[in-house]
Amino acid sequence: MTQPVQPWHVPVRLEEVPDTGLHIDLVADEHVRAGLAALAGVVNMPRLEAFLDVVRHGSGLRATGRVSATVAQTCVVTLEPLENEVDEPIDVIFAPSSGDFVTEDLAGAGVAVDSTFEAGEPPEALTDGTADLGAIAAEFLLLGIDPYPRKPGAEFSPPTQQGGAASPFAVLGRLKDAKH
Repeated sequence: MTQPVQPWHVPVRLEEVPDTGLHIDLVADEHVRAGLAALAGVVNMPRLEAFLDVVRHGSGLRATGRVSATVAQTCVVTLEPLENEVDEPIDVIFAPSSGDFVTEDLAGAGVAVDSTFEAGEPPEALTDGTADLGAIAAEFLLLGIDPYPRKPGAEFSPPTQQGGAASPFAVLGRLKDAKH
């Protein structure tokens, strides 16, 4: 089975990020929103934005900010349409892949290297010196979408039982009672 294609790509090269950092406002177009809606299994995605600050971090990059979206979904209880707001914080470190640099070389050259990663998360890989901010924003968005959306106040109530058959095992209970 093939992996679905990631529809949002916003590449930022390491050398494009000045020492003072870079602020990027992303607003997804209709094509990107439709692709991510299909990937997420939601009805529609009328709004998708990401606001990111990118700074140099050792030999890589660090991106912090937020991704926010409006997603149209179907209530799992009533099956009625509803819209949910997604607002997820982003904090990601991008590091060169293991073949792109050697930590000892950087440390020997007097460059500070941060080998610790928050919450035990490994860094995202810089591919050919490039961080894909669109793909990262899409990942955080997909993680923030409620997989079981409910309309406010919607509660599941089991169907009322009609007749004498309370369960499929009711017949077995009557057989047991008949033997005694």
